[in-house]
Amino acid sequence: MAGHRKSKIETKALNLYYGDFHALGDVTAEIPERAITAIIGPSGCGKSSLLRLFNRMNDLIPGVRVEGNAFLDAMPIYGKNTDVVQLRKRIGMVFQKPNVFPMSINENIVIGPKSHGIKDKADLNAITERCLTQVALWHEVKDILRKPALELSSGQQQRLCIARALSVDPEVILMDESCSALDPESTMKIEALMLELAKQYTIIIVTHNMEQAIRVSDISAFMMIDDEKIGRLVEFSATSDMFSNPKDKRTEDYITGRFG
Repeated sequence: MAGHRKSKIETKALNLYYGDFHALGDVTAEIPERAITAIIGPSGCGKSSLLRLFNRMNDLIPGVRVEGNAFLDAMPIYGKNTDVVQLRKRIGMVFQKPNVFPMSINENIVIGPKSHGIKDKADLNAITERCLTQVALWHEVKDILRKPALELSSGQQQRLCIARALSVDPEVILMDESCSALDPESTMKIEALMLELAKQYTIIIVTHNMEQAIRVSDISAFMMIDDEKIGRLVEFSATSDMFSNPKDKRTEDYITGRFG
C-alpha cells in the first residue's frame, strides 16, 4: 500500500460528528511520508472533513466530536496534552482559494516565523528568500516584496500561500483543492511544485480532478457516502494500482465515470 515508505499519519477507526450528523465513519489508513496522497471521491463524501481532521481545523466548528485515533508519527493528534499550535506548525494547510493576508508579499511570509519567536531581520529575510525560491516565485517578486500580496495573480497568490505554509518548517502540507480556482498554466505550476516538495514533505491533497490525482499522487484514497449518508474510505492503494486495477467495484464505477 505505502510500499517501503514509513507512515507519517495514521488513522484507526476515526469517526467525525458534527452534532448529531455522523460525517465520517471508521476511517483507517496509513499515509506515507515524503509522498503525495490524493483523496478523491464524489462531492459531499467527507474528503475535506478528513483533511481538516489531520491538523484539527474542525475544532473551530461548534459541536464537533472525534472518536477513534489519529497519529502524527507516534503523537496522538487528538491527545489531551497535544499542543494544537505546535501541531498546526507541523501540519500546514493551503485552501481552495488563495487566502493571502491584506499585507505585503514579504509580511505574508514572515508572519508565521515572527509568531514563533523569530525576530532577527536577517533570519526573516533568509526565510522569505528560501520559501519563495521553493515555490518558484522568488524571481517573479524579489523586487516587489513590499507590494500588497493582493496585487499578485491568482496563481501567484496560491504559490505565496504555499510559501507561507513552508515558512514555519512544517512536515506535512494539506492542500484542499488548491488548483480548482486556477487556470491550466497556474495548475501546471502548482502540480510541478507538489512533485518537487514531496521530496522533502508529506503532501495530502483533496482533488475532484482524477487526471490530477494520476499525474501527481503516489497513493490514492477513494471515499464515498454509504446508505446512511456517512463518509467512508472505500479503497486506499497506490495510485497506479487503483486506476489500473481497482479492487472495489464502487471505485471502478467512480473512476470510469459511471457515477459521481
